[in-house]
Amino acid sequence: AKAKSASLASQLDEEWLTLRWRRNDSPLRKFLHQQAYEAKGQSSAPLMSEAKDIYLRTKGVSRPKTFTQAIDRTVNNLFELVGDKPIDMYSRQDANLLRDHLANRALNTATVKKQLNTLRTIVNFTNRECGLKDINSFSGMYFGEDDLNTETKRQPIPLPILRSVQRECQQHDDEARWLIALISDTGMRLSEAAGSVKDDLYLDHEHPYIVLRPHPWRRLKTKGSERIVPLAGEALWATRQAQDATPSQFLFPRYCNEKGCKSNSASAALNKWLSSRVPYGCVVHSFRHSIRDRLRAVECPHDIMDRLGGWSVSGIGESYGTGYPVDVLFKWMSRGVMSN
Repeated sequence: AKAKSASLASQLDEEWLTLRWRRNDSPLRKFLHQQAYEAKGQSSAPLMSEAKDIYLRTKGVSRPKTFTQAIDRTVNNLFELVGDKPIDMYSRQDANLLRDHLANRALNTATVKKQLNTLRTIVNFTNRECGLKDINSFSGMYFGEDDLNTETKRQPIPLPILRSVQRECQQHDDEARWLIALISDTGMRLSEAAGSVKDDLYLDHEHPYIVLRPHPWRRLKTKGSERIVPLAGEALWATRQAQDATPSQFLFPRYCNEKGCKSNSASAALNKWLSSRVPYGCVVHSFRHSIRDRLRAVECPHDIMDRLGGWSVSGIGESYGTGYPVDVLFKWMSRGVMSN
């Protein structure tokens, strides 16, 4: 309850700061505008607001609304503290001020890093586009545990509890539980599973599988996320149920349609159902950690684990050839999910 209330308070804080900035309610707004005006006269570099627009015009194409919202939120947090300056006029002191401000609002380390890294990315991209000199104000920042609250490591779901959740999914036998069951025995990311369509399925194959590829309504996290995922155990049951029950091309139409993938809504709904059934701190994404441990338990080769989960693979040799045959991938996935 404490963690949830702190998180909600932080979100409300963030929204309030954004609204104040847009409505000119900040008592420091006039001063920050004057400061930005003076700084602009000392530099030919774009303002951070202009750099943000340059970045979004290129990188924001075909991205979900949440992508733009996250960038707006981060930039507004910076503006609220130190104003909208030319990107080469921000100092390390400005960056540290934002870091400490976010940490004091009880945001976890990962969130603080993400916001500062977003600013670094915007600045570096604009530098390259405009042919400017390197700007390091947001680069190489320190996020040690002494300065920020410790990031909580996501824990896997213990196998006996995972099996219990899967049995309940069978009993409920509905769209939300099919989605959980699919993730539980594949380790797919929530958006990967929720954004899949019937054309991605190959259930009549000797070794059933699903192909994860980008769609207009759902991007994939990385190039390595494009992959073949064998379907065994509860994942095979779930995809068959979804395919037979859904008239739409989408396997999970409650959470995805032509307009986009509602992964945030899906996450909230599924985690609410899971919360009383799994250990504290475990969420839908914990199944992804679990599948890694389950594959380790059957001594699955490291590179095959990476292929199955869409994790980054190392070594030049990994880029050669077409990859593992479906039957080899299926052999290891089925061993991992069927073992006790």
